[in-house]
Amino acid sequence: MQKIKSLMTRQGLRSPQESVNDLSPIESFRIPTKEELREAHEEPTDPQAQQEIINSIEEVYFSSDSFDIVKYELERLPPVLSLQELEEYRDKLKQQQAAVSKKVADLILEKQPAYVEELERVTSLQNGLQLAAVICTNGRRHLNIAKEGFTQTSLGLLANQRKRQLLIGLLKSLRTIKTLQRTDVRLSEMLEEEDYPGAIQLCLECQKAASTFKHYSCISELNSKLQDTLEQIEEQLDVALSKICKNFDINHYTKVQQAYRLLGKTQTAMDQLHMHFTQAIHNTVFQVVLGYVELCAGNTDTKFQKLQYKDLCTHITSDSYIPCLADLCKALWEVMLSYYRTMQWHENHDQDEAAVVSSDGNNVMGTEENSFDRNYVKKKLEHGLSRIWQDVQLKVKTYLLGTDLSNFKYDDFIFVLDVISRLMQVGEEFCGSKSEVLQESIRRQSVNYFKTYHRTRLEELRMFLENETWELCPVKSSFSILQLHEFKFLEQSRSPSVSPSKQPASAVSSAVTLFEQYCNGGNPFEIQADSKDDETEDVLASNGYESDEQEKSAYQEYDSDSDVPEELKRDYVDEQTGDAPIKSVSRETLRSRKRSDYNLNKVNAPILTNTTLNVIRLVGKYMQMMNILKPIAFDVIHFMSQLFDYYLYAVYTFFGRNDMFESTGLGLSSSRLRTTLNRIQESLIDLEVSADPSGTLTAAEERKEKVPSPHLSHLVVLTSGNSLYGLAERVVATESLVFLAEQFEFLQPHLDAVMPAAKKPFLQQFYSQTVSTASELRKPVYWIVAAKAIDYEQMLLLMANVKWDVKEIMSQHNVYVDALLKEFEEFNRRLNDVSKRVRIPLPVSNILWEHCIRLANRTLVEGYANVKKCSNEGRALMQLDFQQFLMKLEKLTDIRPIPDKEFVETYIKAYYLTENDMECWIKEHREYSAKQLTNLVNICLGTYINKKARQKLLATIDDIDRPKR
Repeated sequence: MQKIKSLMTRQGLRSPQESVNDLSPIESFRIPTKEELREAHEEPTDPQAQQEIINSIEEVYFSSDSFDIVKYELERLPPVLSLQELEEYRDKLKQQQAAVSKKVADLILEKQPAYVEELERVTSLQNGLQLAAVICTNGRRHLNIAKEGFTQTSLGLLANQRKRQLLIGLLKSLRTIKTLQRTDVRLSEMLEEEDYPGAIQLCLECQKAASTFKHYSCISELNSKLQDTLEQIEEQLDVALSKICKNFDINHYTKVQQAYRLLGKTQTAMDQLHMHFTQAIHNTVFQVVLGYVELCAGNTDTKFQKLQYKDLCTHITSDSYIPCLADLCKALWEVMLSYYRTMQWHENHDQDEAAVVSSDGNNVMGTEENSFDRNYVKKKLEHGLSRIWQDVQLKVKTYLLGTDLSNFKYDDFIFVLDVISRLMQVGEEFCGSKSEVLQESIRRQSVNYFKTYHRTRLEELRMFLENETWELCPVKSSFSILQLHEFKFLEQSRSPSVSPSKQPASAVSSAVTLFEQYCNGGNPFEIQADSKDDETEDVLASNGYESDEQEKSAYQEYDSDSDVPEELKRDYVDEQTGDAPIKSVSRETLRSRKRSDYNLNKVNAPILTNTTLNVIRLVGKYMQMMNILKPIAFDVIHFMSQLFDYYLYAVYTFFGRNDMFESTGLGLSSSRLRTTLNRIQESLIDLEVSADPSGTLTAAEERKEKVPSPHLSHLVVLTSGNSLYGLAERVVATESLVFLAEQFEFLQPHLDAVMPAAKKPFLQQFYSQTVSTASELRKPVYWIVAAKAIDYEQMLLLMANVKWDVKEIMSQHNVYVDALLKEFEEFNRRLNDVSKRVRIPLPVSNILWEHCIRLANRTLVEGYANVKKCSNEGRALMQLDFQQFLMKLEKLTDIRPIPDKEFVETYIKAYYLTENDMECWIKEHREYSAKQLTNLVNICLGTYINKKARQKLLATIDDIDRPKR
């Protein structure tokens, strides 16, 4: 069925008759009549059979409209024709034709109502078209009438309107040109008002307008003039940008940045800004230094302006050096502060822009370009930090090294260090730099200055020591070195301070940086009056007492003996007889036993001299310098150790050196003390007072670092027995050294904190081998007093007069014991007299008593060794004398046990030893001299030892004594 419909579509809506007419004459066939069609229609047929017939028709019959059926059928005829086959084939074709015809007829009948309806519509359309033709004809007639009546008038009006529009456009152009001609006046006004963004905006708009009217000859000249004006604006913008470097103004900088953004030269502006900062640093320092040089020169000579900055710095005088340095740092601070505020502006601006972009993300291209510019500016500013700071360092370094600071006053040099330390703090906050350039330059100046300063201070110390009378400097018992001005920085280091010289490095990283503190005004390099001039040091006591009440109570305590036992108030009595001897011990002597030391006032104020105080102040000054400039910490600590070394050496030289007593072999000076003294003498003491002209340069340099040995003042008398051979001066000198050592111990943590790790062994060695030996100096110093305070030679003479070969056991001790005890009583009295001048600390009194007792005991042994003949009863008498001596001595002193007690007892008991025991005893007790051992053997001859044994024992003694020779 579809094939038939397509065939009908290709043939169009033609009638069946027309379709038949299209067939060629050969193919034409008889058209069935209506009756035949009716019959065929009425004839009952099987639709399925008809459909099969139609389906059996070959596809080629439906292929195209140009298909030639006749030709096709003729070409299909076999070569040999058969009538029967032809008829059969013909009948088949007829059946197919009949089936198709019937199908077509059915379709026609089926579409008949639609055909009729469509035909009616065509008729109606024809009538409408005829009416439209009439209307069009009437319209054309009327248009012709209008054309003839209005054409000329209309054309005239149109021409006039067009001319009017052209004239209006011309007037507008002329007005614009007139405005453009007057633009330069407005631009000048805007530039004077520093409205750079407005001027650029106006200039760009004028250029755009000029390009619109470029066909006018007058505009081409104006366009070039606008370009020149724009270049002039850029030049003024560059000048305005340079003003930012010294005095940052937010509004001014905002206008400049907006102007550069309109020009599309944000990156160029940043490059120019860094160049201006570099130039500003150079111009600033040059102008500051030039101003001071010309001021000091006192004339207006222009020769200084032609000098290089490095040469200009060498013309700064010492008087103007510090003010110039302060002004230099102030000016450089202003430049760095401007750079800091510039960075702050960009950070805030970037944040604002980022907020705007996040809320409106339409213009992606513009956003990316702005982001690129912001990143460029940010990186450029960050890179510029170190560059700016490096320029600042180099300029200040040149200024620092341009003048020799070695002859500056200490306070002035400390101020220089203070300023540079503050500048380094600024650098660390500015870009995180450690300021190696500044540190190295100030280190060089500091080492140079400090060597000269230290050399002068050592010479002053020698002068002080040689003029020191070793009188007590009265200070309060609460005295602390922290009360001295020189050590105030140690207390202030625990709290925020204005000055870096008074705070440690750890306090620099506080909550508020200098840039935040001085961002809105002020300057960290303003010279401030030192507050210490308004303060007073309340460290000195009046007459050695902190108040009259204390002085009174001290004497009352000294005079009061209500708490002394009655037994001790009596003159001491003989333990054996209970009788008081003729020579009595004074009550004052016994009363002194209840005190821990010989001290007149109860307040134990430190013992020190004016020289000690000066040394302590020097140490404080050295530490101030070290605290500000830590790279020279080792040099400073080394010089500080020399101060202590020289003081120790002077005290030893004045009061402790005595070759006679050193040779006794009693170990008065420890090996550590001797090593320390030898080291000091070799490294610090110039033993050759007169310079040797023939000496080498190296030797001269070495001697330059040394100091001549000090000499004791002639006002100090050490030979008077009444003053116990200068005991008061010895106590003041030695105990002031001990006090000085204690202060060094107190300062050790502070020194250790700033000492470089590689140099800490030096500090540890200094404390372990030098500072700790200060108290060891007491022994040799006080030994000299003990050796002279008691007449040991007289005691030897008294012992020599005693007869030791008695036959009876004696119940009364010998007279020499009373004489010796009297010597001790006199020693105690004089000790009390000295204590009225100077407090004698307990360790000192103990050492003095120990030395005296030790010397007395050794004198006893020496006296016993001088005995020629001795019986057993004589040996018992020796024991009786020694026991009596010990018993009375224990009442005079609190020292327990009695020093060298066993030394005497062991020697006396050795008289009772047999030959074999004697030999072993001699080998074990090498503390006795060969003379004492020999006498022991000789006295025992005939009692427990024969001559042969005697020779053997003497040979043993000789073997033992040989290495000592």
